Amino acid sequence: MLNEFKAFIAKGNVLDLAVAVIIGGAFGTIVSSLTEDVIMPVVGAIFGGLDFSALFVRLGSVPEGYAGSLTDYAALKEAGVPMLGYGAFITAAINFLILAFIIFLLVRTANKLIAKKEEAPAGPSEEVVLLREIRDSLKK
Repeated sequence: MLNEFKAFIAKGNVLDLAVAVIIGGAFGTIVSSLTEDVIMPVVGAIFGGLDFSALFVRLGSVPEGYAGSLTDYAALKEAGVPMLGYGAFITAAINFLILAFIIFLLVRTANKLIAKKEEAPAGPSEEVVLLREIRDSLKK
């Protein structure tokens, strides 16, 4: 079983997948930053300073002794107030759409490059030429 596991891990596809997962995680962080730090502030400015991450609906009461702001989503969430944070969901959905679009563009480009390589056979391989010569010499 250990030898089978070694053979499985040594396959190129498994290593490629591991690298893809690590790079994908890092790429997800970049896309999150792009969304939260670049795109959402611009969208918020277009809509009159609206901050999507602060959009929420309180579903329960604020605990006694809470002295923070009643409009601060992070502080209320930390205090344990039940809330529906639809602004955070909007931000996550935009994150997903950006990431999905970029992955689509990468796969589309890779497919075009792979298709071009397959279209370029220069002629019959050396083996085919040799087999044809053998066939022709046997016919004589």
